[in-house]
Amino acid sequence: MTVPLPTASTRWRCTLCGNLTRFDVTRSSKVVEYVHLDLAGEPTVEEREVLGETIESVRCRWCNAVDQVELVDRPGAGS
Repeated sequence: MTVPLPTASTRWRCTLCGNLTRFDVTRSSKVVEYVHLDLAGEPTVEEREVLGETIESVRCRWCNAVDQVELVDRPGAGS
């Protein structure tokens, strides 16, 4: 099941317990990174471009429900 991402006017809400703030998100990303290695060989990502991203699952931190989220309006989003 693909979970929709929140937008500027929506947010996630757990349909079982009502949680609005704490979720564990599993996602897959395809990225291009510019990696700089220092002289000791330690890598640092200096640039990152996300080519694609998919939310695979969302787990509620309060009740452990998996993929039981819905999109609801954010407070003041209609103002």
